[in-house]
Amino acid sequence: MLIRAIDFMGRHATKFLFGGVLVGLAVPPLASLLRPGLVVFLLLPLTLALMRLDWRAFHAYAKRPLLTLPLVAFLLLACPLLVYAALTPLPLPRPLMEAIVLMAAAPPITGTVAISLILGLDAALAVIVMVIATALVPFTLPPLALSLLGIEIEMSLVEFMARLAFMVGFAFGGALLVRWRAPPGWLQQNSRLIDGASVLALVLFAIAIMDGVTAKLLAQPGYVILATASAFIANLVLQVIGYFVGRGIFRLGRPAALTFGILTGNCNMGLVMVSLADRAVFDMVIFFAMGQLPMYMLPGLLQPLYRRIAARS
Repeated sequence: MLIRAIDFMGRHATKFLFGGVLVGLAVPPLASLLRPGLVVFLLLPLTLALMRLDWRAFHAYAKRPLLTLPLVAFLLLACPLLVYAALTPLPLPRPLMEAIVLMAAAPPITGTVAISLILGLDAALAVIVMVIATALVPFTLPPLALSLLGIEIEMSLVEFMARLAFMVGFAFGGALLVRWRAPPGWLQQNSRLIDGASVLALVLFAIAIMDGVTAKLLAQPGYVILATASAFIANLVLQVIGYFVGRGIFRLGRPAALTFGILTGNCNMGLVMVSLADRAVFDMVIFFAMGQLPMYMLPGLLQPLYRRIAARS
């Protein structure tokens, strides 16, 4: 029964993830109860995704470092600088602007690989860019956030880098250890169970990240609505930028450019939020929480558009 339940969650992942966000908003005590497990709920899906990746998919793109490394550099360096330049003239609250810049500086979520597979896009490109960006983000995001962009977070550069490096290193180390120790064929035989466990952890993360958001919504509905709208707009705009940069600058085909757009817009804000721990002001946390909505909703809503554009190639 447990395996069937987890398998059911895996087959209906998007609905469960979106439902987790709604449950977190509707049942604040449950969100508060799960809040201490945020780090575990974040690192477990990342570790499981790295365990399940087909590392052979790296081969084709690994032979093209002059393509993959500039793509990663655009995601981790150019995007946050472009977003910062675009937002500076706007009359946004300072914490909201900082949160959007941090979003743009974050690596893609691991779910972009699954999205690419479902839509028939370039999953191999999604794998290699997501993994390299996640591995490098401890060395790029903190200097951008704390030095170049002047974002005011009560944390030293060294501490921020150390926290990010620890979490990313833990996920990679755990995945490699399991792959090394697991019997031959074990990962393939238990793939559905692993994927279901990942979905369950993501649902728990979606609930826990909503801790305090309901109270903020009741007290300051205008700010929460602004943060939610900003999250949707930022996600969509970054996807469009990623697509046209992929087509115009990197000369990618339509499926690969769409994949790069999805990688650009769906950023791992949870990794940044957990790294900041209690050092980020709550108004920034609100954006990170509401930013989960477009990542869970837009892939399903935009699926016909993705397929139509990819079919033109």
